[in-house]
Amino acid sequence: MKVTCLAVACAVGLTTAVLASEVPGPPKPGPEHAKLGYFVGKWAAEGEMKASPFGPGGKTSSSDTCEWFEGKFAVVCNYNGSGPMGPMKGIGILGYSPEEKAYTYYGVDSSVMTMTSVPKGTKDGGTWTYLDESKMGGQTMKSRYVIEELSADSYTFKWEVEGEGGAWTTVMEGKSTKKK
Repeated sequence: MKVTCLAVACAVGLTTAVLASEVPGPPKPGPEHAKLGYFVGKWAAEGEMKASPFGPGGKTSSSDTCEWFEGKFAVVCNYNGSGPMGPMKGIGILGYSPEEKAYTYYGVDSSVMTMTSVPKGTKDGGTWTYLDESKMGGQTMKSRYVIEELSADSYTFKWEVEGEGGAWTTVMEGKSTKKK
């Protein structure tokens, strides 16, 4: 009887150990997610909007606060700013899709802009490039947003749209500097 009880106890202990080792823990962010940490902080942006179908040209400025979202899989940025069409507020979410092996961006602001597609991005050294294809006025429009890291505390940005013949036209460009 003692041998049977010992055998059952060993079997239960072994089964529990095997089952416990098969239960995965919560997912952990990968190295691509960690790269998004570059954007965490408070930023001041200054730029120039070119006259385009998106509105009149003129100076732009914003104050951006970017923080890790719970779990550190995404960075959420809130911004307040002004541009040629007046004051603006918005929110953007930077992430990484392991399935698509691409950086992602979702955004909405107090103007007409709402990202109905998800731009796909790459990071090559200090250059982040997001490509998007969306509808505007019933027509398909391709755009490109490029961020060049200048240092840990500053980057330049450029938003371009593809015109006829595949030429890229700058819609907006500027620089962001991390606030101390």
